[in-house]
Amino acid sequence: MSGCATIRIARRLARDMQAVRFHTPSHVYNPLLYAWPAHREYLARYGVARGRVLLLGMNPGPWGMAQTGVPFGDVAMVRDWFGIPLRLGRELPVQHRKYPILGKDCRRSEGSGARLWRWAERRLGPPEAFFARFFVWNYCPLLFIRQQRNLVPEHLGKRESVELTLACDRALAGVLRALEPSAVVGIGRWAQGRARALLGAGAPVHYLPHPSPASPAANRDWPALAEAALGPWLPTPRVPRGARA
Repeated sequence: MSGCATIRIARRLARDMQAVRFHTPSHVYNPLLYAWPAHREYLARYGVARGRVLLLGMNPGPWGMAQTGVPFGDVAMVRDWFGIPLRLGRELPVQHRKYPILGKDCRRSEGSGARLWRWAERRLGPPEAFFARFFVWNYCPLLFIRQQRNLVPEHLGKRESVELTLACDRALAGVLRALEPSAVVGIGRWAQGRARALLGAGAPVHYLPHPSPASPAANRDWPALAEAALGPWLPTPRVPRGARA
């Protein structure tokens, strides 16, 4: 039932996003519409079990979820690790020439997504092992572009930000009710802040540094940061045979 719930939540969120009138960005991509089959498959497979850790992301990257419909959805990882078919709808939004929507034909790597999912693969193995412990949901499902750059949600104008927050908070609250997570972890400070704003300042919302290549700390050793942040919910690493304990 909860799997159906996350799909219903995402469908309503997609419609709610279409009702917001944006003036700050020049282009807005809503992959919950044009990449819906892959997103629905992601939710049907992994948006079901209760009691896991909810990892809350910010919004799609131009070469990740904007291409695949999967959170942090680096094309190669979605194709080869997730095994989710990548199909785009016939109606695509007006696109910026610098950020075309190519789906499975996109040759660019999403740095954040590749870093997250490659770590998950090395650490836990198949996707089922990762999603037995964690679930990833993006707070905002839209990609914003302005002046040939990716625009983060916190830089939207006040009116559009209020409308966006109302819809995204409602969706996140629905996910929390449906999945009853054992813990909430914000991927980056902005996502952590949005979760705290919804749950209350005293809520124990944990923090995972964002895997973005724009972060010097993440570039130094993001897997170590992930191990430190998510350690309480990870299995003990296996010691290779013959190695000292």
